[in-house]
Amino acid sequence: MAIASCPALFIAAPASGQGKTTVTAALARMLTRQGKIVRVFKAGPDYLDPQILQQASRQPVEQLDMWMAGQSYCRQKFYQAAQIADLILIEGAMGIYDGDPSSADLAACFNIPIAIVMDVKGMAQTAAAVAVGLANFRSDIEFAGLIANNCGTDRHRQLIQDELPESLPLLANLPRSEEVALPERHLGLVQAHEVAHELETRFEAGANWLEQAGFGCFIEQVKLVDFHSADLPMIKPLLSELKIGIAKDEAFTFIYDANVRLLEAMGAQLEYFSPLHDARLPAVDALWLPGGYPELYAQTLAENADMLGQVRQFFEQSKPVLAECGGFLYCLQTLTDLNDQQYSMAGLLAGHGAMLGRSGCQGMQAAHLPEGELKAHAHHRSRSVQTPEPISYGVRQRHSAKGEAVYRDKQLTASYLHFFFPSNPKAIAQLFKPSLRGTV
Repeated sequence: MAIASCPALFIAAPASGQGKTTVTAALARMLTRQGKIVRVFKAGPDYLDPQILQQASRQPVEQLDMWMAGQSYCRQKFYQAAQIADLILIEGAMGIYDGDPSSADLAACFNIPIAIVMDVKGMAQTAAAVAVGLANFRSDIEFAGLIANNCGTDRHRQLIQDELPESLPLLANLPRSEEVALPERHLGLVQAHEVAHELETRFEAGANWLEQAGFGCFIEQVKLVDFHSADLPMIKPLLSELKIGIAKDEAFTFIYDANVRLLEAMGAQLEYFSPLHDARLPAVDALWLPGGYPELYAQTLAENADMLGQVRQFFEQSKPVLAECGGFLYCLQTLTDLNDQQYSMAGLLAGHGAMLGRSGCQGMQAAHLPEGELKAHAHHRSRSVQTPEPISYGVRQRHSAKGEAVYRDKQLTASYLHFFFPSNPKAIAQLFKPSLRGTV
């Protein structure tokens, strides 16, 4: 088993909304502009944060979740990054101990020290008490210290610092700053490509913010971590020469790079197209309609009659189509947007989609398909009604209630679920190439 060593730091928090992504992006940019290679990972299935972190670090950013991807997969990704990076950063999900597996579990598994990011607005000594409680909750995790976000004054900083033990130092106190805050919308952060120029300004301000807080000295002392290689199953070229069309534009952007790399490793030829802007589908054998924000572009999607007709024709020819979340909404008869305006969609599947504002569904699920089990997650703020009988329901990771419905008509497989393809390459191969069913 090979070993690669690299300094590594896990950025985690007591809860969501504490500034994890802001700090991680600022730190990545601070070091990147010093000429260092920073490889960033995001704990959990999130699509939006990695877009931000990728622009900040100018390096690929991957999602890592030990339930969805498996421990060996995560191990190999860390090992590969450690061979080229000057620093590995991991941004946690939710609170440090939330979820199963949690950010703490990921950090403990790979012996990565945690820096706690905490919004200390409205508290002083209590911030130290919370940080100490987090650090002492488990004995198998190393904590590097506390980053006090929204720390108003030197006096505020001193009150917190005086109550921290030597084993949990105050790494930085970051003042309140609107210049570095990241823009948000109903599903989380705004997609990076929509505000790329604005993000650059915020990244640079964030890097200055950390430098002024003296964070550069701490980074030079980040623990060196040994990352071991993992033996992963060899990927077979089951999709050799198969051409897959992937929807990708402003409305369809929730695409795991890991999914794309798997399709390519299996020999597929990938062609990207835009349901918003293109009039015709590329000449392909199968379609993948991933998630995104079709609700923000529903009128434009509805008005592109040529593309809707092309997609319907493709479906009627019984060619394979995989539709996930936003792609699933695109396949329904209508979609009602956030302004209660209803628009016609592709109509491959009976039913109507409508946005719900702030309510919705999220969480890990396992999809049981005829082709096999696929790990997946749900994250949406919409509902579907008058849909046909599903072929199965997702099994929630930590809840007994039924998960998301999975629908099939002809060779269309559609669901709110976002599938993680590497969790079952053989099942994915059969979805895109039905002739393989029963042979792999």
